[in-house]
Amino acid sequence: MFTGLVQSVGRIERRAGAVVVWGCAPFAPLALGDSVAVDGVCLTAAELIADGFRADVSEETLRRTTLGRKADRGGAVNLEPALRLSDRLGGHLVSGHVDATGEVTHLESLPHSWAVSIRWSEPRFGRYVCEKASIAVDGISLTVADCSADGTTFSLAVIPHTWEETTLKHLAVGDIVNLEADQLARYAERLLHAAAADDGNTDGQDKTESLSASWLADHGWS
Repeated sequence: MFTGLVQSVGRIERRAGAVVVWGCAPFAPLALGDSVAVDGVCLTAAELIADGFRADVSEETLRRTTLGRKADRGGAVNLEPALRLSDRLGGHLVSGHVDATGEVTHLESLPHSWAVSIRWSEPRFGRYVCEKASIAVDGISLTVADCSADGTTFSLAVIPHTWEETTLKHLAVGDIVNLEADQLARYAERLLHAAAADDGNTDGQDKTESLSASWLADHGWS
């Protein structure tokens, strides 16, 4: 597990069917088998090298994320070591399992922040996005400032520290980023489906849209 608080910006390159990541000195030492979030993707250190590690990457990871494209050109990546149980949770719980990519559709420098808009490449994940929710963008824990009705397009207000200390400052309109939805939204959806089944919904239909004040009261919420 991770928090989405980037601790270093490094680089990634291809090497003999694997990837090599440099830039881990700020949170060294690493041990074999350690997990590191690389642009939001959880990778396992299979071999230690100076200031970094080599990791094996599956076809699924290369297909679903931007790591393959970045590794081909030696691109910059956000790095975060796995969360210790004693660490502060300054961001939000991030699994390092990217849901899908998104496209940057708008960038604007404001007097005290940067406005960034992103569109999911797979619209079905938009249901996990709402105003003030958390989302991981290239492994960075960010807060949704606004979103479309279906959540497929959303905007972020990025403070100067986050902008300067991560790869966000390199973004341009049209760039592709890794996205991971907030796990709490997934659990809530799962519980609503389970509640519908408990209420006798056995016809396979999604009845979660019936959530209302009376439904909440009937299930112990007041």
